[in-house]
Amino acid sequence: MGRHEWYTGARRWRLTALLGVGAIALALVVTLIGTLPGTDTGTDGTTRQGDQVHGTPATPAQRPDPSVGWGFTHTQYSADQGSGAAGERVEGLLAKSGGLPQDQALMGWGADNPEPVKGHYDFGAMDRRIDFIRKSGGTPVVTLCCSPDWMKGGRAGVGNTDWSQSALETAPTPDHYQDFADLAATVARRYPDVRHFVVWNEFKGFWNNAKGRWDYEGYTAMYNLVHKALKKVDPGIMVGGPYLVMDSVDPRQDDASTELRGAWGAMDQRVLDAFGYWNTHKAGADFVVVDGSSYTNDDELLPDEFAATGKLTAVSEWVRSQTHDLPLWWAEYYVEPADGNDDRKGWSEAHRRAVHATALIAMVKGGADSGFYWNPEEEKGRDCPGCLWTPTGSTGGGEPLPMYDLVSRFGKAFPPGTRYENVSVAPDDVPNVRVLASGTTLMVVNTLDRPITAQVDGKRFTMGAYEVKWLDRRDG
Repeated sequence: MGRHEWYTGARRWRLTALLGVGAIALALVVTLIGTLPGTDTGTDGTTRQGDQVHGTPATPAQRPDPSVGWGFTHTQYSADQGSGAAGERVEGLLAKSGGLPQDQALMGWGADNPEPVKGHYDFGAMDRRIDFIRKSGGTPVVTLCCSPDWMKGGRAGVGNTDWSQSALETAPTPDHYQDFADLAATVARRYPDVRHFVVWNEFKGFWNNAKGRWDYEGYTAMYNLVHKALKKVDPGIMVGGPYLVMDSVDPRQDDASTELRGAWGAMDQRVLDAFGYWNTHKAGADFVVVDGSSYTNDDELLPDEFAATGKLTAVSEWVRSQTHDLPLWWAEYYVEPADGNDDRKGWSEAHRRAVHATALIAMVKGGADSGFYWNPEEEKGRDCPGCLWTPTGSTGGGEPLPMYDLVSRFGKAFPPGTRYENVSVAPDDVPNVRVLASGTTLMVVNTLDRPITAQVDGKRFTMGAYEVKWLDRRDG
């Protein structure tokens, strides 16, 4: 999350090369679906046309909504891999939930180097992820990050991809910004049912060491070229940025903002400066994207884990005010600092779910209408803290976990355009519960680690420790 380290905030960026599977995946697609092949550089070095349509329906005629709702991001291991039975189980879960927005990166997080040599493409792993999103009824979103080695001073060639931290955290050099924009356009033509693109991820590689600040000029220059290239493919494509990490710090630090602060800390002024430059000089945007955590750069939850989510409301309100109320997405959001092993194992699932539910409420109250839970799926086993489902490495995997219930129910109950309502809460319960209500649904969160009796919306009920309770307001 913008800290120039391999483990970023509360999640692990695990990138494993999957080169060599592209040609096999493509052959299956051509045989079983009858699609036109894209340009894939196979192990034999052969290449084919790169921007053909990959197994998609006709591009929707209507202009898509710039908001997509609440969903999740695929990481290195996901349900498109492993046991077929487990993957189908997850597909069924998602389809039953009405489909969820699903974000996939262009390179990394389960996707191969898409262009190991200029003009020679390998979309095999990406095809598999996009196909999974389609089969599960989800809305596909592509984050245009990261970039092939040859765009950033590395070696070109099949099998030469450098998957190390330093390489992947490197942005394209300015002379390759247009090459990256051209790659983005190729991706848009290959997947015409992908109508939402996020440009880059967390300003990775755009830090100016000499000036001790973000290279917002460089990022914005690349963003504008990508925006132009995507709109040339189809003016109806939705494009957003800047995907900045909204870092907060101790208010006493030199870089602490005097403008945006609260009990949760103070924003890093350098982040606000970067956002302001992009916002002023961007070629255009259909939605605005940020990410961040409720805790500070020093992993402090101020004044506690539930109250710290007030930062997400404050940042959302500030961003909306700066962008004249463009639809706001949280590409990632974190509420639990990593432990000593950079894992999320400190809280029980009930505790974790309660704080995440509170964070979702906080983002909504700030004006956000779309967000993506970073799904930290493991490759195998059953111990998967914070995951949406059990690992799909075995036939028994793919079973829903508590976080899946929260993310799927929240996305279905509170889609973009929801009209939220104020409801009554007994004075004694105000410090202990968080509430979000529409005309049909009420979500109540107990922030205490003990059972309580609460009175909300005229109803009195008991709640377990850290319980997230759902009520149908139509029941009277």
